[in-house]
Amino acid sequence: MSTAVTIWLVIVLAVSSAIKAWRFQRTAAALETYGLTGAIAPPAAALVIALELALATALAAQLPWAAAATGLLFGAFTLATLAALLAGRKGRPCACFGGGSRLGWSSPLRAAALSVASAVLALGRLPKAPSSYDRWLTVGLSLSLTAAAALALALIALAREVGVLRLGMAADGALEIPQEGPALGSRQPWAAASPATPRAMLRLAVFTSEACPLCRQAAPAVAHVAEDPLVAVEILDEVHAADTWRTAEIPGSPYAVAMTLDGVVLAKGTFNGLGQLESILGSARFREREHPLAA
Repeated sequence: MSTAVTIWLVIVLAVSSAIKAWRFQRTAAALETYGLTGAIAPPAAALVIALELALATALAAQLPWAAAATGLLFGAFTLATLAALLAGRKGRPCACFGGGSRLGWSSPLRAAALSVASAVLALGRLPKAPSSYDRWLTVGLSLSLTAAAALALALIALAREVGVLRLGMAADGALEIPQEGPALGSRQPWAAASPATPRAMLRLAVFTSEACPLCRQAAPAVAHVAEDPLVAVEILDEVHAADTWRTAEIPGSPYAVAMTLDGVVLAKGTFNGLGQLESILGSARFREREHPLAA
Protein backbone atom coordinates (compact mmCIF):
# COMPACT_ATOMS: atom_id res chain seq x y z
CA MET A 1 0.00 0.00 0.00
CA SER A 2 2.81 2.46 0.85
CA THR A 3 4.41 1.80 -2.55
CA ALA A 4 1.14 2.50 -4.38
CA VAL A 5 0.52 5.73 -2.44
CA THR A 6 4.07 6.88 -3.09
CA ILE A 7 3.72 6.21 -6.82
CA TRP A 8 0.44 8.10 -7.06
CA LEU A 9 1.86 11.08 -5.17
CA VAL A 10 4.86 11.12 -7.51
CA ILE A 11 2.56 11.01 -10.54
CA VAL A 12 0.33 13.81 -9.24
CA LEU A 13 3.31 16.06 -8.44
CA ALA A 14 5.08 15.31 -11.73
CA VAL A 15 2.00 15.84 -13.88
CA SER A 16 1.04 19.00 -12.01
CA SER A 17 4.51 20.53 -12.37
CA ALA A 18 4.71 19.54 -16.05
CA ILE A 19 1.35 21.15 -16.91
CA LYS A 20 2.25 24.29 -14.97
CA ALA A 21 5.59 24.56 -16.80
CA TRP A 22 4.02 23.82 -20.19
CA ARG A 23 1.66 26.79 -19.90
CA PHE A 24 3.80 28.90 -17.64
CA GLN A 25 2.30 32.29 -18.54
CA ARG A 26 -1.24 31.08 -17.88
CA THR A 27 -0.11 29.53 -14.60
CA ALA A 28 1.51 32.79 -13.49
CA ALA A 29 -1.60 34.76 -14.46
CA ALA A 30 -3.80 32.29 -12.51
CA LEU A 31 -1.95 33.16 -9.30
CA GLU A 32 -3.89 36.42 -9.31
CA THR A 33 -6.67 34.37 -7.70
CA TYR A 34 -4.46 34.21 -4.60
CA GLY A 35 -3.40 37.85 -4.67
CA LEU A 36 -0.06 37.30 -6.44
CA THR A 37 0.05 39.83 -9.28
CA GLY A 38 2.55 41.79 -11.32
CA ALA A 39 6.26 41.00 -11.13
CA ILE A 40 5.86 38.60 -8.21
CA ALA A 41 3.64 36.13 -10.10
CA PRO A 42 6.24 34.52 -12.46
CA PRO A 43 8.82 33.83 -9.69
CA ALA A 44 6.06 32.43 -7.47
CA ALA A 45 4.88 30.13 -10.26
CA ALA A 46 8.46 28.99 -10.90
CA LEU A 47 8.90 28.28 -7.17
CA VAL A 48 5.75 26.13 -7.04
CA ILE A 49 6.86 24.17 -10.13
CA ALA A 50 10.33 23.64 -8.65
CA LEU A 51 8.90 22.49 -5.31
CA GLU A 52 6.54 19.98 -6.92
CA LEU A 53 9.27 18.59 -9.16
CA ALA A 54 11.75 18.36 -6.27
CA LEU A 55 9.25 16.56 -4.04
CA ALA A 56 8.31 14.15 -6.83
CA THR A 57 12.00 13.31 -7.22
CA ALA A 58 12.50 12.97 -3.46
CA LEU A 59 9.50 10.64 -3.13
CA ALA A 60 10.72 8.51 -6.03
CA ALA A 61 14.13 8.29 -4.34
CA GLN A 62 12.38 7.31 -1.06
CA LEU A 63 14.05 10.05 0.96
CA PRO A 64 12.78 9.91 4.58
CA TRP A 65 11.60 13.54 4.72
CA ALA A 66 9.84 13.60 1.34
CA ALA A 67 6.39 12.41 2.46
CA ALA A 68 6.19 14.90 5.33
CA ALA A 69 7.28 17.77 3.08
CA THR A 70 4.71 16.74 0.49
CA GLY A 71 2.01 16.77 3.16
CA LEU A 72 3.00 20.31 4.16
CA LEU A 73 2.90 21.49 0.54
CA PHE A 74 -0.56 20.06 -0.07
CA GLY A 75 -1.68 21.47 3.27
CA ALA A 76 -0.57 24.92 2.11
CA PHE A 77 -2.51 24.38 -1.14
CA THR A 78 -5.58 23.46 0.91
CA LEU A 79 -5.44 26.66 2.96
CA ALA A 80 -4.77 28.84 -0.10
CA THR A 81 -7.66 27.47 -2.15
CA LEU A 82 -10.03 27.58 0.83
CA ALA A 83 -9.14 31.21 1.52
CA ALA A 84 -9.74 32.12 -2.13
CA LEU A 85 -13.13 30.40 -2.09
CA LEU A 86 -14.18 32.22 1.07
CA ALA A 87 -13.12 35.47 -0.62
CA GLY A 88 -15.69 34.83 -3.37
CA ARG A 89 -13.30 33.79 -6.15
CA LYS A 90 -15.01 30.54 -7.08
CA GLY A 91 -14.77 29.79 -10.81
CA ARG A 92 -11.54 31.70 -11.36
CA PRO A 93 -8.31 30.01 -12.53
CA CYS A 94 -6.79 28.10 -9.61
CA ALA A 95 -3.42 27.02 -11.13
CA CYS A 96 -3.90 23.58 -9.57
CA PHE A 97 -3.13 21.77 -12.82
CA GLY A 98 -2.06 24.70 -14.94
CA GLY A 99 -3.88 27.92 -15.71
CA GLY A 100 -6.84 26.13 -17.28
CA SER A 101 -8.17 24.56 -14.07
CA ARG A 102 -10.90 26.39 -12.17
CA LEU A 103 -11.31 27.04 -8.47
CA GLY A 104 -14.15 25.10 -6.87
CA TRP A 105 -14.96 23.33 -3.62
CA SER A 106 -13.27 20.22 -5.01
CA SER A 107 -9.94 22.10 -5.04
CA PRO A 108 -9.34 22.26 -1.25
CA LEU A 109 -10.92 18.81 -0.78
CA ARG A 110 -8.54 17.30 -3.32
CA ALA A 111 -5.52 19.03 -1.80
CA ALA A 112 -6.59 18.00 1.71
CA ALA A 113 -6.96 14.36 0.64
CA LEU A 114 -3.45 14.39 -0.83
CA SER A 115 -2.13 16.06 2.32
CA VAL A 116 -3.68 13.38 4.53
CA ALA A 117 -2.32 10.60 2.30
CA SER A 118 1.16 12.12 2.52
CA ALA A 119 0.90 12.45 6.31
CA VAL A 120 -0.19 8.83 6.73
CA LEU A 121 2.69 7.75 4.51
CA ALA A 122 5.15 9.86 6.53
CA LEU A 123 3.94 8.30 9.79
CA GLY A 124 4.55 4.82 8.41
CA ARG A 125 0.99 3.67 8.99
CA LEU A 126 0.63 2.02 5.59
CA PRO A 127 1.68 -1.61 5.06
CA LYS A 128 4.75 -2.18 2.93
CA ALA A 129 5.18 -4.72 0.15
CA PRO A 130 6.72 -7.93 1.54
CA SER A 131 9.16 -8.40 -1.35
CA SER A 132 10.79 -6.56 -4.23
CA TYR A 133 8.61 -8.55 -6.65
CA ASP A 134 5.46 -7.18 -5.01
CA ARG A 135 6.87 -3.67 -5.14
CA TRP A 136 7.69 -3.89 -8.84
CA LEU A 137 4.29 -5.43 -9.53
CA THR A 138 2.66 -2.47 -7.76
CA VAL A 139 4.76 -0.07 -9.80
CA GLY A 140 3.74 -1.76 -13.05
CA LEU A 141 0.05 -1.81 -12.21
CA SER A 142 0.06 1.82 -11.09
CA LEU A 143 1.80 2.97 -14.26
CA SER A 144 -0.58 0.91 -16.39
CA LEU A 145 -3.61 2.47 -14.70
CA THR A 146 -2.10 5.92 -15.14
CA ALA A 147 -1.48 5.32 -18.83
CA ALA A 148 -5.03 4.03 -19.33
CA ALA A 149 -6.49 7.07 -17.55
CA ALA A 150 -4.33 9.43 -19.62
CA LEU A 151 -5.45 7.79 -22.85
CA ALA A 152 -9.10 8.01 -21.80
CA LEU A 153 -8.74 11.72 -21.00
CA ALA A 154 -6.94 12.33 -24.28
CA LEU A 155 -9.72 10.58 -26.19
CA ILE A 156 -12.41 12.63 -24.43
CA ALA A 157 -10.49 15.86 -25.09
CA LEU A 158 -10.03 14.92 -28.75
CA ALA A 159 -13.73 14.17 -29.17
CA ARG A 160 -14.63 17.50 -27.56
CA GLU A 161 -12.22 19.43 -29.79
CA VAL A 162 -13.61 17.76 -32.90
CA GLY A 163 -17.11 18.79 -31.84
CA VAL A 164 -15.98 22.37 -31.20
CA LEU A 165 -14.23 22.52 -34.58
CA ARG A 166 -17.37 21.30 -36.32
CA LEU A 167 -19.41 23.98 -34.57
CA GLY A 168 -17.01 26.73 -35.61
CA MET A 169 -16.09 25.43 -39.07
CA ALA A 170 -15.79 28.08 -41.77
CA ALA A 171 -16.88 30.84 -39.40
CA ASP A 172 -15.77 34.48 -39.77
CA GLY A 173 -16.19 37.20 -37.19
CA ALA A 174 -19.68 38.27 -36.20
CA LEU A 175 -21.25 41.12 -38.16
CA GLU A 176 -21.29 44.15 -35.86
CA ILE A 177 -23.11 47.18 -37.32
CA PRO A 178 -22.94 50.25 -35.03
CA GLN A 179 -26.38 51.49 -36.10
CA GLU A 180 -28.08 48.19 -35.24
CA GLY A 181 -28.93 46.94 -31.78
CA PRO A 182 -28.09 48.67 -28.49
CA ALA A 183 -25.34 51.28 -28.68
CA LEU A 184 -21.88 50.25 -27.54
CA GLY A 185 -21.19 51.60 -24.06
CA SER A 186 -24.87 52.10 -23.26
CA ARG A 187 -26.36 50.63 -20.11
CA GLN A 188 -29.26 48.20 -20.56
CA PRO A 189 -31.50 48.05 -17.45
CA TRP A 190 -33.26 44.92 -18.73
CA ALA A 191 -29.94 43.05 -18.64
CA ALA A 192 -28.86 44.14 -15.16
CA ALA A 193 -32.24 43.02 -13.80
CA SER A 194 -31.53 39.41 -14.75
CA PRO A 195 -29.82 37.22 -12.11
CA ALA A 196 -26.24 36.05 -12.68
CA THR A 197 -24.29 33.28 -11.01
CA PRO A 198 -21.50 34.24 -8.59
CA ARG A 199 -18.87 32.99 -11.04
CA ALA A 200 -20.05 35.09 -14.00
CA MET A 201 -17.88 37.94 -15.26
CA LEU A 202 -19.79 38.67 -18.49
CA ARG A 203 -23.42 38.70 -19.60
CA LEU A 204 -24.38 37.35 -23.01
CA ALA A 205 -27.91 37.99 -24.27
CA VAL A 206 -28.84 35.77 -27.20
CA PHE A 207 -31.89 36.86 -29.21
CA THR A 208 -33.61 34.02 -31.03
CA SER A 209 -36.86 33.25 -32.79
CA GLU A 210 -38.82 30.01 -32.93
CA ALA A 211 -39.42 30.46 -36.68
CA CYS A 212 -35.70 31.04 -37.41
CA PRO A 213 -33.92 28.01 -38.98
CA LEU A 214 -30.51 29.59 -38.40
CA CYS A 215 -31.31 29.90 -34.68
CA ARG A 216 -31.85 26.16 -34.46
CA GLN A 217 -28.57 25.60 -36.32
CA ALA A 218 -26.71 27.87 -33.90
CA ALA A 219 -28.34 26.38 -30.77
CA PRO A 220 -25.46 23.92 -30.07
CA ALA A 221 -23.01 26.82 -30.18
CA VAL A 222 -25.09 28.76 -27.66
CA ALA A 223 -25.31 25.69 -25.42
CA HIS A 224 -21.53 25.27 -25.60
CA VAL A 225 -20.89 28.88 -24.53
CA ALA A 226 -23.50 28.57 -21.76
CA GLU A 227 -21.36 25.85 -20.15
CA ASP A 228 -18.70 28.45 -19.34
CA PRO A 229 -19.22 29.44 -15.66
CA LEU A 230 -17.73 32.87 -16.33
CA VAL A 231 -20.43 33.81 -18.86
CA ALA A 232 -24.06 34.34 -17.83
CA VAL A 233 -26.09 33.43 -20.92
CA GLU A 234 -29.71 34.52 -21.30
CA ILE A 235 -31.82 33.44 -24.29
CA LEU A 236 -34.52 35.93 -25.28
CA ASP A 237 -37.25 34.72 -27.63
CA GLU A 238 -38.81 37.17 -30.07
CA VAL A 239 -42.31 36.44 -28.80
CA HIS A 240 -41.81 35.90 -25.06
CA ALA A 241 -39.34 38.79 -24.73
CA ALA A 242 -40.89 41.14 -27.26
CA ASP A 243 -40.51 44.20 -24.99
CA THR A 244 -36.78 43.56 -24.60
CA TRP A 245 -36.43 43.12 -28.35
CA ARG A 246 -38.01 46.53 -28.92
CA THR A 247 -36.01 48.24 -26.18
CA ALA A 248 -32.71 46.85 -27.49
CA GLU A 249 -33.70 47.52 -31.13
CA ILE A 250 -32.68 44.03 -32.22
CA PRO A 251 -32.55 43.86 -36.05
CA GLY A 252 -33.16 40.11 -36.32
CA SER A 253 -32.10 36.72 -35.08
CA PRO A 254 -29.84 35.11 -34.13
CA TYR A 255 -28.28 38.15 -32.49
CA ALA A 256 -26.01 38.37 -29.45
CA VAL A 257 -25.08 41.21 -27.09
CA ALA A 258 -22.13 40.86 -24.68
CA MET A 259 -22.28 43.09 -21.60
CA THR A 260 -20.74 43.69 -18.22
CA LEU A 261 -22.62 42.34 -15.21
CA ASP A 262 -24.23 45.74 -14.69
CA GLY A 263 -25.55 45.78 -18.27
CA VAL A 264 -23.06 47.96 -20.20
CA VAL A 265 -22.83 46.85 -23.85
CA LEU A 266 -19.32 45.77 -24.86
CA ALA A 267 -19.96 43.93 -28.13
CA LYS A 268 -22.84 42.83 -30.32
CA GLY A 269 -23.61 41.28 -33.68
CA THR A 270 -25.38 38.75 -35.83
CA PHE A 271 -23.89 35.24 -35.63
CA ASN A 272 -24.43 31.84 -37.21
CA GLY A 273 -22.07 29.56 -35.30
CA LEU A 274 -19.60 29.08 -32.48
CA GLY A 275 -16.76 30.98 -34.12
CA GLN A 276 -18.81 34.13 -34.58
CA LEU A 277 -20.34 33.88 -31.12
CA GLU A 278 -16.89 33.59 -29.56
CA SER A 279 -15.73 36.56 -31.63
CA ILE A 280 -18.38 38.66 -29.88
CA LEU A 281 -17.06 37.52 -26.50
CA GLY A 282 -13.50 38.17 -27.67
CA SER A 283 -14.40 41.74 -28.65
CA ALA A 284 -16.03 42.23 -25.27
CA ARG A 285 -12.90 41.02 -23.47
CA PHE A 286 -10.78 43.43 -25.52
CA ARG A 287 -13.04 46.38 -24.81
CA GLU A 288 -13.24 45.66 -21.08
CA ARG A 289 -9.98 47.57 -20.70
CA GLU A 290 -11.99 50.74 -21.26
CA HIS A 291 -14.86 49.57 -19.01
CA PRO A 292 -13.53 47.00 -16.44
CA LEU A 293 -15.79 44.02 -15.81
CA ALA A 294 -17.65 43.84 -12.51
CA ALA A 295 -16.23 41.07 -10.29
